[in-house]
Amino acid sequence: MSFGGGTVGVEIRESPVSETEFAAMKEFVRDYLTASVESEQGGGRMRWYPWHSAEYRFNHILNVVELSAEIAEAEGANVDITRVAALFHDIAKLEVEQDAHAEEGARLAREYLTAHCDYPDSFTDQVCTAVRDHSYQGDLTNLPLETQCLVEADVLDKVGANGAALMLLRMGYESRTHMDAAEMVGRVLERGQDAKDRIESQTAYDIAHQRLKRVVWFREWLEDEVADIGLE
Repeated sequence: MSFGGGTVGVEIRESPVSETEFAAMKEFVRDYLTASVESEQGGGRMRWYPWHSAEYRFNHILNVVELSAEIAEAEGANVDITRVAALFHDIAKLEVEQDAHAEEGARLAREYLTAHCDYPDSFTDQVCTAVRDHSYQGDLTNLPLETQCLVEADVLDKVGANGAALMLLRMGYESRTHMDAAEMVGRVLERGQDAKDRIESQTAYDIAHQRLKRVVWFREWLEDEVADIGLE
């Protein structure tokens, strides 16, 4: 029996991760993020942007859990490995620097899974590998399928309506007016195109395509309804 994705093995029909166990993991991750912020002096690292708060980071994690599970199921990856890795992938984001958060997240995931769960070592190893490598910038086909699904979900979360909403929220913190909205939404389109260029699975590509269509429509509505908004 194999817990890995992308290799030939016996297909697992029954999930080794119960809903009770997964709920406990979610509670742990949420509490850890909250504690990471509360323990910092001066209000926390970069907390003057809401998306660097514990609340936003946990919401992002839940979005990635759902997206990665959808991609994993459609692409034949192990859904449990993928969604558990997604749950832990940004647990250290508010505690350490960007270039260290993936490695620290993998360490925390291993510590939690070893202490609180009774999964095979191969399962834990693959979860931790996905967490450690979720910031990988190279060819995604070089990664295990579960890690690929996680990376794709991570980049897709800020594409589409969610990405547009976050970019518009950012306008207020940069003292911009609504006249800059089309430009800011244009940045979401650029990010989305970059995401489409990176992803490999058909499922992720289809999600990106649909989300980008919504952003295009929104930008067109802005340019149609607000005088001179699309002019330089």
